[in-house]
Order: sequence, then structure tokens, then C-alpha cells
Amino acid sequence: MQSTSRFEATIPTQLHVLISDLRWRTQMLDADILEEERRAGISDPNNLAYPMLAQNLRARRDNIQVSIAILESRIEKRSTGWPSAA
Repeated sequence: MQSTSRFEATIPTQLHVLISDLRWRTQMLDADILEEERRAGISDPNNLAYPMLAQNLRARRDNIQVSIAILESRIEKRSTGWPSAA
């Protein structure tokens, strides 16, 4: 049986904490997006008058969601015993 260092054992916990924090941040961004859409009176991102701030917030939120998916896949790979990528 392969020994696991204390650091390696805490990696999944650290990833879960990071994912939780990122999810909280996406919720905050969602609230900011809704507030900006409310202020502008436009909620359709395809509308040419859609606020630039809301577009930027959406892009940021989408990037964070991609990061969350990547981190979750790393946790899943670790739990199934796949070697981690360096």
C-alpha cells in the first residue's frame, strides 16, 4: 500500500473549500448581474443596449463556473484513483 503524506490527504478538502468559495462568488456575481440588469431595464444579453458591466460580470461568472467544473473533475479523478496531473 502506498503511503499518503498529510499534504496529499488534505488536497481534496482544500479543493472542496475552494469550490465552495467559488460557488459563493458566482452567487454574488449573479446578484450583481441582476442588479445591473434591473438598473438598466434590460435583461437580454443579446440586446445591443445590454450593459457592458453585466456582460463583464457574466463572463467572469462563466469563467468561474468552468473553473469549478475542472476542480470537481480533479476531485473525481482523485477519488477513483487516477493519477493526478502535475
